[in-house]
Amino acid sequence: MGAVSVHEVSKSYGKTEALKRVSFDADAGEIFGIIGPDGAGKTTLFRILTTLLLPDGGQATVDGADVVKDYKRIRQEIGYMPGRFSLYQDLSVEENLEFFATIFNTTIQENYHLIEDIYKQIEPFKDRKAGKLSGGMKQKLALCCALIHKPRVLFLDEPTTGVDPVSRKEFWDMLAKLREQDISILVSTPYMDEASLCDRIAFIQEGRFLKIDTPAAIISQFGQELWAVEGDDMYTMLLDLRADPRVTSCFTFGESLHVTVREGTTTDQIKTYLTGKGHCNISVKVIEPTIEDCFMQITDDKANG
Repeated sequence: MGAVSVHEVSKSYGKTEALKRVSFDADAGEIFGIIGPDGAGKTTLFRILTTLLLPDGGQATVDGADVVKDYKRIRQEIGYMPGRFSLYQDLSVEENLEFFATIFNTTIQENYHLIEDIYKQIEPFKDRKAGKLSGGMKQKLALCCALIHKPRVLFLDEPTTGVDPVSRKEFWDMLAKLREQDISILVSTPYMDEASLCDRIAFIQEGRFLKIDTPAAIISQFGQELWAVEGDDMYTMLLDLRADPRVTSCFTFGESLHVTVREGTTTDQIKTYLTGKGHCNISVKVIEPTIEDCFMQITDDKANG
């Protein structure tokens, strides 16, 4: 049985469709990532799956339990870490952890093995008020509280947003270890680089799932040669490349432009075109696509028909 099964779930807020007949299955014991920008519907989906919000249509189960009919059971068997820090700011680190253990009828000692590696990093601050912790420490405390009752499925809604790069890496290292404890993990993120750390991912945009597969499979399906183009005036170069009918896509990625072209177009042809437009110090090189390139390609394809 899968950890999570969703069939044509929809949700609207007034005239705004937050989720549009979303369907997917997350397997037991995997890290399933839901990748998309802010406002795509990630939080709405997580609130439905954690029984905090009723869907308008469709069905969903978590560990075999229906999110509407069996909400009490689900709340006992899942861990949920919302995007916004929601622990008690005026309680200490230790007091927050004891509180959450108590409401789930367990103790810190009983499931300490689940949180040991994480808690050791915040234990020196166990008497500090939660509201006084840094972003990375708040994140670690919230994860400990979500794990203290040994959930079967763990929901993490944008857990690394606003956290420094070192803490982000530490957090994903922790998730890899948790998977070894037979905990299924659903994690949402707007960071495309985190997608490669998941077993499978789903791209979400405007309330719809665009594609579901492993990161490696999605990259292998990119299907076009990708170029990184650089020059002195990047903004003007962006406009000029988009005006060239041989260019099929052109997006800004850091200090370069990622470009795809029609079959038969060569790098020398593009260099000659840009030189004729007055650009200097032009560099065009073939690169491997990333998950973000794939997301941009898929959303661009959807927008164009």
